[in-house]
Amino acid sequence: MSKLKLPVDYRPALDVLTTEKAIKRLKDYFEVAIADELYLQRVTAPVMVLSGTGINDDLNGVERPVSFGIRDMQEKRAEVVHSLAKWKRMKLAALGLEPGRGIYTDMNALRPDEELTNLHSVYVDQWDWEITIKPSDRNLEYLKRTVKRIFRVFKRAEEHISKEFPVLKKRLPDFITFIHAEELRQRFPDLTPKEREDRITREHGAVFIIGVGGELADGTIHDGRAADYDDWTTETTPGYRGLNGDIIFWHPELEQAFEVSSMGIRVDQATLLTQLDIRNENHKKELLFHRMLLEGKLPFTMGGGIGQSRTCMFLLQKVHVGEVQAGIWPEEMFAQCQDAGIQLL
Repeated sequence: MSKLKLPVDYRPALDVLTTEKAIKRLKDYFEVAIADELYLQRVTAPVMVLSGTGINDDLNGVERPVSFGIRDMQEKRAEVVHSLAKWKRMKLAALGLEPGRGIYTDMNALRPDEELTNLHSVYVDQWDWEITIKPSDRNLEYLKRTVKRIFRVFKRAEEHISKEFPVLKKRLPDFITFIHAEELRQRFPDLTPKEREDRITREHGAVFIIGVGGELADGTIHDGRAADYDDWTTETTPGYRGLNGDIIFWHPELEQAFEVSSMGIRVDQATLLTQLDIRNENHKKELLFHRMLLEGKLPFTMGGGIGQSRTCMFLLQKVHVGEVQAGIWPEEMFAQCQDAGIQLL
């Protein structure tokens, strides 16, 4: 359990029953607020997609999806989603929403290859959202404006939940700080990417790191991204690449960076071809999703996922994701958490 953090003298601000009440209140509020802020319509989404279509999210390209055969479909294989990054774009095409309008949904995923820590579990729940944009919106300023709007929702949610449960003290800064992954590398060249995140979020409280997945000047990447949804190669300013990133907060009890959202402007035809070539995944051009994009059948979009349990964990001031979601944990982790006063649901 080397990845498990056990803060000294931790005492949850809310007991288990109050926590369950607060989770409901917070999720209800956040869902309405994000839909209002980004002009989103809720839609129903699948828990599974067919294998071999290219619709499932490949995450970093190495995680195994939970898969199974469907008896009444001649054992055709299906996969539990990792996320709905590409499905949402297909849904927007079907709905024909005009630029500036979008959709959101409850995304429920299983990621059995996750390393189980304070922040990671097999079960992942997000508000997945996607907006139709104009070709002229594919730029860094549009990305930043959207990040600021999402951060505004976090601030409103923090204000709301702290009024209802006064024991929860507000701690988000007034503004979110933007920094490119290459600039972060130059500031802290001797640190790992995760250590850089810790340093910058401790300093500013809330940060958006731009350019996640693209190659940095030293040949490394800040963190992995699949080649076929976020645009991490388009040049934005000289020497910097990427139209995507992560929203990260400073978690004072855990004393570490705490990612709450991954998002970005999505690939167009040219960027898809470039990124598939970089990752040696040109065979994917023949898959359903990729063919639709290359044939111009999908709209220009921007989207991402906001962690539901992550949001609850941060705003309810918890130190383990198992305090806000029911899950399966190693026996040793469960016992250590119990001894440390961390009550897993």
